[in-house]
Formats: sequence, C-alpha cells, structure tokens
Amino acid sequence: MPAHPLKPPTRAPKWQHATRPREKMRALGVQGLTDAELLSLLLRTGTPQSQVIDFASEILDRLGGLRGLLKASPSELLAISGIGPAKQAELSAVGELVTRALSEALQRQPVFNHPDALRSALKIHLSHRQHEVFSVLFLDTQHQLIAFEDLFQGTLSQTTVYPREIAVRALYHHAASVILAHNHPSGLPTPSEADKRVTEAIQAALRPLDIAVLDHCIVAGPAVYSMAENGLMPMA
Repeated sequence: MPAHPLKPPTRAPKWQHATRPREKMRALGVQGLTDAELLSLLLRTGTPQSQVIDFASEILDRLGGLRGLLKASPSELLAISGIGPAKQAELSAVGELVTRALSEALQRQPVFNHPDALRSALKIHLSHRQHEVFSVLFLDTQHQLIAFEDLFQGTLSQTTVYPREIAVRALYHHAASVILAHNHPSGLPTPSEADKRVTEAIQAALRPLDIAVLDHCIVAGPAVYSMAENGLMPMA
C-alpha cells in the first residue's frame, strides 16, 4: 500500500498556551478578553494564594460583576484582601472615568437621543447599591444633562423623598426638566404604589416652577423600567 504522508500537527493559537491575558490580547484584540482577564491587566499581580487571573475572578464574584466593581466604594475595595491603597485608587479611577464618559455622552446631545447611554448610566450608578438610592438628572431646555445627583438614601426597601429639596436643587441648576431614578435592591423594577405617589408629589412641587418631570426610571439588577415608556407617568 502506498504510504500516506503524515499531516503536520495542527497548532493551537499562541494565545491558548499563554498564561497572561496580555498575549491573548495581542492575538485577538482587547475585545477577545473576558472580564476577569481585562481586570487582571489592571491588577498586574495576584496574591500569595492566587494567580492574578484567579484574583480578578474572585473580585468580580465578590462585587457582583463589572457594575459592582465600577461603583464600589474605596472602603469596599480595601476590604478585599490583596487590594491596597494603590490598587484601590487605580480601580476607583477607572470607575470614575466610565461614569464621566457616560455623562459626557448625555451632556453633548439631548438625553432622549441616547436612550442606551441613559440606561447604561443608570445601571452603572444604581444597580449595585445595597440600599435604595434616589437620584435626579437635571436637564436644560434642550434636554441636555446639567447634573446627575444622589439626593436621598434609605433602607433595603424604602427611601424617604422630600420633593421640596428636589425643587431647591432644580432651581440651583436652573433646570428646565428632570428625570427621576431610584433602585429596587431586593425587588422587581416595576413601580410600587409608593413610587407612583412620590412621582405625583414631585410633579406637584415642580409644577409652579415650570419644571417638568419627564420620567421616573427604576433600576433592579440589569433591568431599567421607564414609567414614561409604560404610560405610567401622572398627568403633568
């Protein structure tokens, strides 16, 4: 029988043999890295107990993924063994850069021209919070973002909201309209009866000032519920 030539063995891509994400990035581009691999590039080193990629995975698991990492407080980061002041500062800076980039997109054009950017900003800002936080986006006459502020914080299931304080902040910013937002840490994103009542109360406080309440968004995990899109905004 004629001898068949041996086929050369198929070689795996170089990055499959790499132990460092940097080599994989050179082969596949930054989009080819997992969340843990991207984070490991920022961390650079692991701990005596864990390789850097394992350490990165542990951090993401503890903080609830990228959203939790980006909005983690300095004390939350420093509470993780292996993160000292230098790494905490770098990670906090990355989170702040992402937040500013999203805000910049909302400031350049009307907010409603960038619904995805608005939802992303709300999710990054609120989805990881362990307690209810009530935020307000203050907009100008062109619906461009002036400021994005946390005004009230509460418990796991409720927050006390003072419409008069929202009115004071709106006047301070010379806002023409506002978008309300808060999170539901332990529930669904659909609004409660209390959410509807507080929306009406804020509208009543801002109406004499000719400041419109355009929407009230509720964040629960990855979901963002818009009362305006679902026809639940009270008549102004």
